[in-house]
Amino acid sequence: MSIRDLYYEYRSEAVFGLLLIAAVVVSYLLSPLIPAEVYRKIISPTLNCAILLTCAMSAWALFRHHQGLRVRLMTAYTLVVWVVIIAFAMWMKWNSHDSLKAADGMLSMDGWEFVVGSILGWLLLVYPTELLRPGWLNLKRTLIDLLPIVIIGVLDALLDTDLRWLLAVYPFVLLFYIGANIRAYREYCEQNYSSMEDIDTQWVVRYLIMVVILGASYCFISLARFPTRIFTQQWLLFFILFYSNEQVLFRPDPWKGRARVRKEDEKIEEENEDAEEYNDPSVMVNGMKCRDALEQWMATEKPYTNKDFRLTDLRQVLPLNRTYLSQFINAEYGCSFYQYVTNYRVEEAKRLMRANPAMKMQDIAEQSGFSSATVFGRVFARETGMAPSEWCAQFDNT
Repeated sequence: MSIRDLYYEYRSEAVFGLLLIAAVVVSYLLSPLIPAEVYRKIISPTLNCAILLTCAMSAWALFRHHQGLRVRLMTAYTLVVWVVIIAFAMWMKWNSHDSLKAADGMLSMDGWEFVVGSILGWLLLVYPTELLRPGWLNLKRTLIDLLPIVIIGVLDALLDTDLRWLLAVYPFVLLFYIGANIRAYREYCEQNYSSMEDIDTQWVVRYLIMVVILGASYCFISLARFPTRIFTQQWLLFFILFYSNEQVLFRPDPWKGRARVRKEDEKIEEENEDAEEYNDPSVMVNGMKCRDALEQWMATEKPYTNKDFRLTDLRQVLPLNRTYLSQFINAEYGCSFYQYVTNYRVEEAKRLMRANPAMKMQDIAEQSGFSSATVFGRVFARETGMAPSEWCAQFDNT
């Protein structure tokens, strides 16, 4: 992906991250002005209750509407754990307000607080882990991930050396590992879907940005020296949970149909197991090679104008399984299925704009196969280097 592509794909995520960082910085600058007693008796309990309620309601909604998606079920279970841990921490703090009264930064936070904070940080990474690598996270890998937290916590309690800072840093190690899987996630989407809206990497990037900011804030409160420093962490956590859980509940899952597609592949392979030409992209289709047959079908039927057009829809003209369909597109056209279809859609949009100068952009987007005028404008600008209106003006001047 070129720098220009990255700019068009992730500029909104960059703006989102900068605005959130600015809000956090302003909050930390203003939070020392909050009276400690007002914060302890009113603000802190209110925010903690809001976090608990958000976790509980979100878990209930995800259990009710999981639609058989493992990522939603796992997120729901992690929210239940959040409720238990936060309730326990609130009970502990109810009997001891050391972290509010002390002014020694990290020294005011007990080792168990860092252990709990690190576990909560790990729980935030369950969703992107399952989304990017479905089925990878199991009980064994969960225990392996949490083992360093337990070991560091025990060593901190037994040794004179202060190791609590390692507990604050450890979730970042897992975060970098998750970030490395974004490329594979995007490649899967591009190889199987003709539209990246709602199933692209943008939401994952935005989620990871929020987790990084929350982790940095967590490190800051461990070193800060004023009693109301946790205020920013609380409202930031509430915002992340509320915003992200809504996204998890309503955002489509690109892996949802993978099991069904795999069954279709197996069925087709069984039906064609004796046909050697089935695995040969040069197989003749209606007297034509695969490439010719595909291009004629795309030109006459225009299946790309359907915004839900998928890789497996190519089976209407090419008798290949999903793997060979993907390999065929990659080899013949040197691009992913998403880019292949995008090229057709952009060219169709150009044709419509030439033929109907007064046509509304929303209508052009729908008739070209784009899900909305916004998506159409973003993709068209990325592919041509100019907005649709600029392209039309250039065409009018020639």
